Amino acid sequence: MAALPVPLLALVLLLLAGYGGPGAAGQRRKEMVLSEKVNQLMEWASKRSVIRMNGDKFRRLVKAPPRNYSVIVMFTALQPHRQCVVCKQADEEYQILANSWRYSSAFTNKIFFAMVDFDEGSDVFQMLNMNSAPTFINFPAKGKPKRGDTYELQVRGFAAEQLARWVADRTDVHIRVIRPPNYAGPLMLGLLLAVIGGLVYLRGSNLDFLYNKTGWAFAALCFVLAMTSGQMWNHIRGPPYAHKNPHTGQVSYIHGSSQAQFVAETHIVLLFNGGVTLGMVLLHEAATSDMDVGKRKIMCIAGIGLVVLFFSWLLSVFRSKYHGYPYRYVSP
Repeated sequence: MAALPVPLLALVLLLLAGYGGPGAAGQRRKEMVLSEKVNQLMEWASKRSVIRMNGDKFRRLVKAPPRNYSVIVMFTALQPHRQCVVCKQADEEYQILANSWRYSSAFTNKIFFAMVDFDEGSDVFQMLNMNSAPTFINFPAKGKPKRGDTYELQVRGFAAEQLARWVADRTDVHIRVIRPPNYAGPLMLGLLLAVIGGLVYLRGSNLDFLYNKTGWAFAALCFVLAMTSGQMWNHIRGPPYAHKNPHTGQVSYIHGSSQAQFVAETHIVLLFNGGVTLGMVLLHEAATSDMDVGKRKIMCIAGIGLVVLFFSWLLSVFRSKYHGYPYRYVSP
């Protein structure tokens, strides 16, 4: 093959230096595609904090490279005929998290929040072999999702604050959750004060009810039982009421881990604590009341039975959460 003339060779070298050859052209195409994807996501995010996606959008913007941004995707089933109550509750918290990020001063194109509804993207559920909702998955900027990129909903609950901690752990993006104002608490407090004020006004000449020890003792007992059963934990973490196994259909009311609980579990523990307390009250009354001996014996037997039965059930719940706990009372 004949050698190229010197001027023509210089021109070829100049073109290669200016455009970088085929590799540089491919890199520019990737940058253009990436820029288009980011611009599209930013446009949608400016209109809606959570971007709704179907199968085509998911494959193009989340699965397909190139991508230099993370996408948090909530897979859900919000249509009424799906009857997914947990999906609606989780969606409310997810919207709060996404809005907190969208209107934050630190908002960037480093992370986006998206949603795939089963009725709009069933092919995505099939592609990912998913058969339950809601599910949160982080699709990182590089590589495929790892095990920790799937949110442990049953352990952490779906409160926006918990989701924010998980997002910070997976993406290093820290989101300060800002909830919309809730006036239910002040309204209930005002109503309670109005009722108390009305009672005081109507019974201004007779305030003996304020010195009723039984009433105050009952109110205090209800408060203690509510707090010791885990109601405050539910308020902070926002766990689901129970868990239904998608494969077997079996419903679990007691969480198998000592680090989490269900709302139903709180109600069960509250009932058991109340049963033990009632038994102790009956034993106290049997020992101190002026009733005849026969009635006192009945109260004593009933009190012992309640304490033994409900405390045994409490130990059973404790053993189911702390595996290997060696002590039991009556129940296996």
